[in-house]
Amino acid sequence: MVDTVKTRPPELECYPMSARPPDLVPGRQSRDWMDAFISRHPYRCLPLNMANTTGWEILCPFAFSAEWNGGPRQEDIVITPDRPQHDLDHFVTSHFSRGVLTLHPQYLFRTPPGWGMMCSGSPNHVKDGIQPLVGLIETDWLPFPFTMNWIFTRPGRIRFEKGEPFCFINLIEHKKVEQFQPVIRTLESNPVMKGQFEAWNRARTDFNQRLAGGDPDAAKEAWQRYYFKGELPENLGAAPQTHSNKRRLKAPRIG
Repeated sequence: MVDTVKTRPPELECYPMSARPPDLVPGRQSRDWMDAFISRHPYRCLPLNMANTTGWEILCPFAFSAEWNGGPRQEDIVITPDRPQHDLDHFVTSHFSRGVLTLHPQYLFRTPPGWGMMCSGSPNHVKDGIQPLVGLIETDWLPFPFTMNWIFTRPGRIRFEKGEPFCFINLIEHKKVEQFQPVIRTLESNPVMKGQFEAWNRARTDFNQRLAGGDPDAAKEAWQRYYFKGELPENLGAAPQTHSNKRRLKAPRIG
């Protein structure tokens, strides 16, 4: 008999803690500072693109400013929304003092057994004057929500726009990390990898020399795409089929 039972995909359960929680969306690739480069060069860096989109963003429901005078007290941070918000303290507060700004994602998350949640700022989303703090939460059992915290790097004023990500969540089988044993080896101990590296290095050096010398073919190519396309130079084989150059995460649905 043919087994027609389909395995259900794992679920990230998201339980709103308020009537109108912040929007939760798949991580977006674009960054203002990346757009500002000539020909948007940073988008050629696949690791940046993949990091930007490997997780979900939680977005600010309204715009606000926060100013820290450098003092150690809670009241040394003053939070000012662009428009009056009757539930301001339910979203953003000065709770921990000493320049720490606390924001509430307003979701209780539940992950499958063994999976936890990494909570941070959106990768490569740069904010001057304030730094996101990173937390790892055991969401496979925790029965209450967590907060997202940012710390001022100096006295001053910062701003979050409406729709700007204030929290980025990603999932990790964190207990399995403990099983790994880092091992330092010489490249010569792995002849296959050594050959692949040397072939890449030759191709990279030749391309850069041609580009610097004004070679029209190199200029037209503009940049090498081995990693982006999942290729190895000099016919040394192919990257595994698991290679990804675009992330497609699912948007939340109503369960």
